[in-house]
Formats: sequence, structure tokens, C-alpha cells
Amino acid sequence: MSDERDPSSSEPTPADPAPATGSPTTPAASEGPRPEPIRFFGTTWVNHDGGYHLRRAGMAAASLLTAVIGAFVLRFAYEGLEIGNVGAFLSISVVVLFAIASSIAFAKTWESYARRARPSSDEASLKGLKAIGFIGSLIAYFIRCLFEAPGERLARFEYDRARVEYDRRRGARTGNPAARRQKRKKK
Repeated sequence: MSDERDPSSSEPTPADPAPATGSPTTPAASEGPRPEPIRFFGTTWVNHDGGYHLRRAGMAAASLLTAVIGAFVLRFAYEGLEIGNVGAFLSISVVVLFAIASSIAFAKTWESYARRARPSSDEASLKGLKAIGFIGSLIAYFIRCLFEAPGERLARFEYDRARVEYDRRRGARTGNPAARRQKRKKK
């Protein structure tokens, strides 16, 4: 047996350096609050670095392409209903159902980028409706990607508020409290 490490092994050895925990886009833990990562963007939204603009463009294109593919799939399903000769009422009902579900999914998805959902809200009960109206959610995602990372405004607001609160608390504690007490006694 040799002590040499197999290069194909992914297990770290004590001689391997530890991976860096902080990245240039996120402050270290000792520097206060950390930004919340956004799906597909990580924390690149903080300084708009690390390929942020390319990611936004890519995600916008991907969501639009997925919405178009979804529309074609729904069109084929509708044509299947016509071929099955299920009747005009059912065909129209399916189209209206998907249109309503898509509009509700668009509105709820767009709203979710501006505020956090309350745990007791009706979001859980609307999951099925949002899944049926997935095209509306994808279009909302596409439109939001044109302006910012979806959820960036809310995450930035919360992060900035946490930084201000941290700086306020940190500023109140500067210096050595024991030295301040000794100063007051000398006066």
C-alpha cells in the first residue's frame, strides 16, 4: 500500500488546501450580513459581476424558448382534442382554462418578485394552477430578466436594509467599552 493519492479520487486529503468559502461577490462572514443567492444568478446580482449580464440574457432567452415550446405542446394537445372529436364545449373549456391559469400564474409570479409570500398565504393552494399556467410564469420570468434578475429588487432591498442595520449596530459598539468607562471616571 502506498500513501499516494489516486488522482481520479475526489476525496480531499489533509494535504489538500481547503476550498475558499468566500467569493469576491460576497462579503466574508465577519463583515456582516451576506446577500441571498438568487437561483441561476447566485450572488452575482450584488455587484453585477461574474457574467451577470450574460446570465440574464441567457435566462431570458431560455424562458422565452421554453414558453414557445410549451405553447406548441399545448397546441398539439388541442389538436388531439379536435382529432378525438370531443365537442366544441370541451375544446373551448380547455382553452379558457389554460388562458385563465396562465394569467393567474403570470400575476402571481410577477407579484412574487416584489414581495415575500407569507407562510399562511394561498401560494401553496395555487401551486397546481401555476403549474397548469406555466406559460404565464415563463413569460413573467422572461420580462423580468429584461430588466433585472428575477427577485433582485426584493433581495437588494432586504440586503441593503440588513447592511444598514448591521452598520448602525456596529457603529454603536466601536471601541473598547472598558476604556470608555475609565475615561468617564477620570472626568
